[in-house]
Amino acid sequence: MDIAMECSTVNGIERPCTVVVRTPHWNLPDFSPWGFHLGYLYMNRFSELLVHKPGEGLLLNLLATTLSPLRWAFSKFVESYIKRKNRLAQHGMVPEHSFLNDLSSCSLSVLPDGFYDRVEERSIKLIKKVEIVGFCKEGILLKGKAEPIKSDLVILATGFRGIDKLKHIFESPKYQEFIAGIDDSAAVPLYRECIHPGIPQLAIIGFSESITSLYTSEIRCRWLAELLDGKFKLPSIKMMEKDTAEWDKYKKRNSYNKYYRGSCIAALHVWHNDQLCKDMGWNPKRKKGFWAEWFEPYGPMDYAG
Repeated sequence: MDIAMECSTVNGIERPCTVVVRTPHWNLPDFSPWGFHLGYLYMNRFSELLVHKPGEGLLLNLLATTLSPLRWAFSKFVESYIKRKNRLAQHGMVPEHSFLNDLSSCSLSVLPDGFYDRVEERSIKLIKKVEIVGFCKEGILLKGKAEPIKSDLVILATGFRGIDKLKHIFESPKYQEFIAGIDDSAAVPLYRECIHPGIPQLAIIGFSESITSLYTSEIRCRWLAELLDGKFKLPSIKMMEKDTAEWDKYKKRNSYNKYYRGSCIAALHVWHNDQLCKDMGWNPKRKKGFWAEWFEPYGPMDYAG
């Protein structure tokens, strides 16, 4: 979207930029839906009570089930704002999944200012819910379309397969298959989103995403340093495998894409950080006072020092 905006600024309506959209997402125009900061809806302890968590006990399970109407209401509240602010219905860009699905899959991004204004002036053209199947002399061919899109330049803003990055850590095909797993529908099994239970000598930082990946990775680095320093020990392989299986169930349940293989803890980043804190012997409750602890957003400064 940023690249499309740059192209439309330079080329204008004479040479419009065509954006091929495979899956519409709930892209945020800003972080304050209807004037209410997103952090108070999704980045505090109370918001995580609304989500079924890996390894939760009976009480937390009952709470998440009981509060599910509120979880639905939070998602609809944000969706209604994005839908109106970005004029999604007008442009046929309303996603089929919920805002919470996008958050839980780390599929959110912030929309550049004036993006849909450019669409309306036709310096950006949207082609929705199709896939590119190949190239031809005139440009690109789309699935189910007879006519190609005439193109001077094609930019593939599709990301990359993170799982391949992990596999190529190893030269051995055996270990490549081992770390990736044979189940293509399962997330990569990383204990605490860092360590593969079958290769405990290897730590991976940054593969798992969050809504704030920098500080999530930083606290994992601290966790790893404390582990290497002997401040705590890893549990047995069996216990680590049980834990990663629980997280896999959570990721499958909350991702809209059944083939999603990445790791995203955005909707449970406080719960995840609590686990790291407890391992290191820290107090996981980082704020002062009941209201702040349960209802104020958690961020990097809560773990400083």
